[in-house]
Amino acid sequence: MSVIAAIDLRPGMLVTVEGNLCLVMKTHHHTPGNLRGMIQTRLRNVVNGNSFEQRFRPDERMEQVFLDRIEAEFLYEDQGEYHFMNSENYEQFSFDKETLGDVVNYLLPGIKVQVALHEGKAIQVSAPNKVNLKVIETDPPLKGATVSASKKPAKLETGLVVQVPQFINVDDVITVDSREGTYLDRA
Repeated sequence: MSVIAAIDLRPGMLVTVEGNLCLVMKTHHHTPGNLRGMIQTRLRNVVNGNSFEQRFRPDERMEQVFLDRIEAEFLYEDQGEYHFMNSENYEQFSFDKETLGDVVNYLLPGIKVQVALHEGKAIQVSAPNKVNLKVIETDPPLKGATVSASKKPAKLETGLVVQVPQFINVDDVITVDSREGTYLDRA
């Protein structure tokens, strides 16, 4: 751990605030008129998932936390619990849907993910940047539609809905950018 000033906070950092491990979601340096500046932040408690706003003086100090990362394999989902296995030692652990957030839209059995550990406890899962998913529902292509001009919604096997070009059909496998939730190309 290292000590940093509040003015150095950036989205994605993990810090300890009032004894709680928090993820920095947003920061904004605010200077109201002739008053002293402040750093307005949006934080998420990593343990319980609660989000909250917090103001800091620019010179206020806090501990930045660094996480260990491991590769894990997604095994299965059972009644809202998503089960994973550490690829190195085969240890299994699980997360609930609320903790995983949008990552659940990219999880298929056997997919490799990155898991962040804090003091040996799994606290966060990151999906691969590109994921291949099968289209299970979409409208038929429009006759005469140009490739770049029009898009249509397509429901994928994980339940995610993305906008795809007209030439994509049911049972096609497409590549999706998991960071943006957008169509990249046909796989």
